[in-house]
Amino acid sequence: MKITGAVLEDCGRQRPYAETKPLRIEELDLAAPGRGELLVRIEAAGLCHSDLSVVDGKRVRPTPMLLGHEAAGRVVAVGDDEASLRVGQRVIMTFLPRCGACPACATDGRLPCEKGSAANEAGTLLGGERRLLRDGEPVHHHLGVSAFATHAVVDRASVVPVDDDVPPDVAAVLGCAVLTGGGAVLNAVDAAPGESIMIVGLGGVGMAALLVAVARAAGPVIAVDTVPEKLELARAWGAHEAWTPAEVAERGIRAHHVIECAGHPRAFEAAFEATRPGGRTVTVGLPDPAARSTISPLVLTAQARTVIGSYLGSAVPSRDIPEFVRWWREGRLPVENLITSRIRLDGLNAALDELADGRAVRQIVHFD
Repeated sequence: MKITGAVLEDCGRQRPYAETKPLRIEELDLAAPGRGELLVRIEAAGLCHSDLSVVDGKRVRPTPMLLGHEAAGRVVAVGDDEASLRVGQRVIMTFLPRCGACPACATDGRLPCEKGSAANEAGTLLGGERRLLRDGEPVHHHLGVSAFATHAVVDRASVVPVDDDVPPDVAAVLGCAVLTGGGAVLNAVDAAPGESIMIVGLGGVGMAALLVAVARAAGPVIAVDTVPEKLELARAWGAHEAWTPAEVAERGIRAHHVIECAGHPRAFEAAFEATRPGGRTVTVGLPDPAARSTISPLVLTAQARTVIGSYLGSAVPSRDIPEFVRWWREGRLPVENLITSRIRLDGLNAALDELADGRAVRQIVHFD
């Protein structure tokens, strides 16, 4: 079938993206879903830093690639041997499919699926296939989803079904921002009652972590960012304290658990410094592969600290997304707050500049 999508021609294009236009809106051919796959009509897709990191070259992926990985849509058709979902059902996309058979999949979300990670690196679906063509030539999939398009073919392992009462834009951000940031709060931190949680970096993932930490109500929540407007939002959304990194350092502010969501080596160092003795530093940000941080191994040992990485919130999507949906229905998790603007497909290049400048939390592409 013919679809319209945003194709990245090459990584590392210079800014401003509104002028250099790294994403081209084009017509492509999308093959029918294969065994265990689904055809989904995309309803809403969020623009995430993981998209930006491919555009700016910090995470090089094979090109041409149809970008987009945080999305929700309706099932249009199912491939052979797929009976668990029905046509017309709303689904949430997740950017790391799990094969369920490798050793990593037996770690309850702690490690990324080996097969899914390899497929994401190669720009294929979980089964190793590509369903996208442009002028007869293959186009790579982004993280098994490629959601900046009117339709997508995805593996069944890349989606979680959700009821119709969850709006498409809310469903979309549950699949990446909330699963990554909020998942880290639940799975990598798991704070005891009264223990403080600090969030360093208030982008989409960091703000989602903040919302989940506040919803969990285990202890004080501290927000940290360099942008004053984001600190104001954090206070409005329930943060007990909100500081710049400089203020955290000057005042000696510390927390039991510190989640670094900025994806920058200095942010990781600041998060480590702000962790209390016996505490845990969790990093979910994705910095440039060449980036390096310096921390004191003596402090790590003498203060009995823990440093861990958390990819996709150390989550099991089929387990954690329904929990976040329940919290949203109860009014505890106002996911709508994360959405700062709604754009069209042809507005993506300008939206990349908004994201790179730190002015946006989540910009949602609508297709209706």
